[in-house]
Amino acid sequence: MEILIISGLSGAGKSKAASFLEDMGFYIVDNMPAAMILKFAEFCAGGSGRYDRVALVYDVRTASSFDELFDVLDKLKAMDGVCRMLFLEASPETIIKRYKETRRRHPLADRTDSLEEAVEQERALMEPVRQRADFIVDTSRTSTAQLRAQLLHHFGTETEQGSMAVSVTSFGFKYGLPLDADLVFDVRFMPNPFYIEELRPQTGLDKPVADYVMGFRQTTDYLKRLEDLLAFSLPLYAEEGKTGLVIAVGCTGGHHRSVAVAHALAEFIRGQGYQVSESHRDMSRG
Repeated sequence: MEILIISGLSGAGKSKAASFLEDMGFYIVDNMPAAMILKFAEFCAGGSGRYDRVALVYDVRTASSFDELFDVLDKLKAMDGVCRMLFLEASPETIIKRYKETRRRHPLADRTDSLEEAVEQERALMEPVRQRADFIVDTSRTSTAQLRAQLLHHFGTETEQGSMAVSVTSFGFKYGLPLDADLVFDVRFMPNPFYIEELRPQTGLDKPVADYVMGFRQTTDYLKRLEDLLAFSLPLYAEEGKTGLVIAVGCTGGHHRSVAVAHALAEFIRGQGYQVSESHRDMSRG
């Protein structure tokens, strides 16, 4: 069993982190008092595997005594399984800006005279928790995608850490662009098998059509440049935290050229070690 305690400063991104961890398979419990954590852990350990990965959000709202939390942490770490703590923080200026943008009240607003004072007081109060953290993430200049990438790095399974699903689809421009496309490549400049009578009823997945499309210098040169571009950019997309990338290749009707090129790109990307799905949106249209 894996237990992760998510703590940190209000406005530093605990809720966003919890959402990402939930997507990664963690069972999330928000605002759980320290006194209940040990009982909950024992309940999870006796389960059928549904609660093998649990993330508990603990912040200043639930803090009655940090000594109690630390005692629970020590007991959890002595149990079978893994227990770690993630602490999220951000600069006072960043937290104040976020609170002003959302117009939410700070948890310590009732005991302080200003938002700035509340932020500073919470930082001082939570410092002992920060000192016990296994991982500290400063979100001051961290984008949503970068936060997700850091969580995958620290807490993702081996499969999740190396995963970015790539979808390659062909389409016909006369039917419109795929709405979910991240990258669009236009291959209408290539010689068109549509004008070859015996090739017209076939598709880019048929060998005679693929051989025809790939038999031209401009096709092979263009495909080589696309492969170089993707070999360079795909690792950067994955590093940035992107979980899915949709590549669309279009020709006029989506039957021949785009299908052949999309199929070739899918094979290349698969050879680079990525999960790849291939589809041909308009190949069966009249």
